[in-house]
Amino acid sequence: MFQWYKKVVFENYANFNGRARRSEYWYFVLFNMIFAICAYLLDTVLNLNFEPGAGGPFYVIYILGVFIPGLAVAVRRLHDLDKSGWFFLIALIPLIGPIWLLVLFFSEGTNGRNNYGEDPKNNGSEINEIGKE
Repeated sequence: MFQWYKKVVFENYANFNGRARRSEYWYFVLFNMIFAICAYLLDTVLNLNFEPGAGGPFYVIYILGVFIPGLAVAVRRLHDLDKSGWFFLIALIPLIGPIWLLVLFFSEGTNGRNNYGEDPKNNGSEINEIGKE
């Protein structure tokens, strides 16, 4: 499972092209939350928090480091649904926008080729090669 996080963060750091399967997006979210909590706890244990309840330098550096990959994988996830990456801005609509975006992220991608590339689920792409080295 860590291969998904490695693929998104290190290999596709700022790749806004193509499509991302649901599993690629949600594994990224899972590991991102785990690492962010670890960075926060490290700051807390070392007493480096800027304010009580706020993160410290490790947390801030981590969040800044994964901001672009997180945005890129979200855009690729929207591409899998045949939607433009600009559709991410729907999250700015109070209450309804974030819920709608969350529903989209849970939705099945379009079958076959769409405007953003081949279907990564049926393609036999490099995702299927992860862990076979």
